[in-house]
Amino acid sequence: MTDGAAVWTVVVGAGRGSRFGGLKQYEEIDGERIIDRSVSVARSAGSHVVVVVPAEDVEREGGVAGGESRAESVRAGLAVVPVDAEIVCVHDAARPFASVALFERVIAAVRAGADGAVPGLPVSDTIKVVRAVEGELEVASTPDRSTLSAVQTPQAFRAEVLRAAHAGGAEGTDDASLVEASGGRVVVVEGEALNRKITTAEDLEWARGAVER
Repeated sequence: MTDGAAVWTVVVGAGRGSRFGGLKQYEEIDGERIIDRSVSVARSAGSHVVVVVPAEDVEREGGVAGGESRAESVRAGLAVVPVDAEIVCVHDAARPFASVALFERVIAAVRAGADGAVPGLPVSDTIKVVRAVEGELEVASTPDRSTLSAVQTPQAFRAEVLRAAHAGGAEGTDDASLVEASGGRVVVVEGEALNRKITTAEDLEWARGAVER
């Protein structure tokens, strides 16, 4: 278990679920809401937690209001993390199966000297870089699979590095990309196949089946 006095986790659950068709973070898996499972594992890993939710749910959920984008929502959470926090993790509420061990791995990598650490899994599919040409998608290149990693959350960072990466209001698909862009060193630790993000109704069906097996 980590030193909870030094570690905070921002659980990002402010999405509108456009691909899912609703607020997926409040759906239940085995009688427990997705967002509650994600908060629970962060706390079990020894972390203090800030929960970011849609503005209209703040009073009910006891969290802070998110923004229009994921990055804005993370910044809203960061704003209430104490200034003396040493490490800040960012975790998607829609990944309810992350383990305590996964939190411990990313946190340990930051304690060992990295500016940030992300869980990743090897990519098994061949990936094509494409470009639009006259209304069609054309293959531009095929990267070497051995250089690719499918990245998950929780992602852990030195608190001051993450704050600096967000200071200019930058946008990105994850926080590691912002830290990378600001010159930080981000390492990859072993991810977990079960740590799948709930994005579609099919993902939720899979998740409910996973707890029954």
